[in-house]
Amino acid sequence: MTFSLVVREGERFGIAASSSSPAVAARVVHLRPGVGAATSQNITDPTLGTRLLEGLADHGDAARALDDVTGAAGNADTIAYRQLTVLGRSGPGFAYSGARTLGRHASAAADGAVAAGNMLSGAHIPGVLLDAYAAAAGELEERLLTAMKAAVAAGGEEGPLYSAGVAVVAHAGWRVTDLRVDWAEDPVDRLGDLLGVWLPQRDDYVRRGLDPATAPSYGVPGDL
Repeated sequence: MTFSLVVREGERFGIAASSSSPAVAARVVHLRPGVGAATSQNITDPTLGTRLLEGLADHGDAARALDDVTGAAGNADTIAYRQLTVLGRSGPGFAYSGARTLGRHASAAADGAVAAGNMLSGAHIPGVLLDAYAAAAGELEERLLTAMKAAVAAGGEEGPLYSAGVAVVAHAGWRVTDLRVDWAEDPVDRLGDLLGVWLPQRDDYVRRGLDPATAPSYGVPGDL
């Protein structure tokens, strides 16, 4: 019930995801600065995303991290229900779709990117995500959103979408962008509205965290 795009740009990692189920980004998005990015979707086990990042932190090999998680003895009874992606500090992304992944499902990978989805209108959707992202202009977050919109326009999921999110980690050490629409009739468009509010202020909030003495004030009531 989810499709997602995971990308790397220099030292930054980003993920965009959308789903027919609520609060998709709260459950499937996994990012760690300086390490990598992963998604755990379909019949979601969020702990698998954490384990993929732990593997990347340990040895930096995305393919090995995915093999370790999917082949772990403790997952033998449940891994067939999972769809996973993982992307490290170099090379392509990798994806896994278990035998019990829901509906029409597919994945696609390139250097610095990987996309996957289930319950899709067609197996072309992950490729649309990659191509649209590669062709897009603007900030990383804007390109992720552009790719998500292109996938929706190309058919997206078989059914309606109700949640969407975009998140990015960078040198700051935390998610410099972490926006979610947890339930709405038009979550990708609503996410675009949120991004329009957030991006002009994003770097100021990073500065507040790193160098509060020089951080700008927004002149809100009570700010002396």
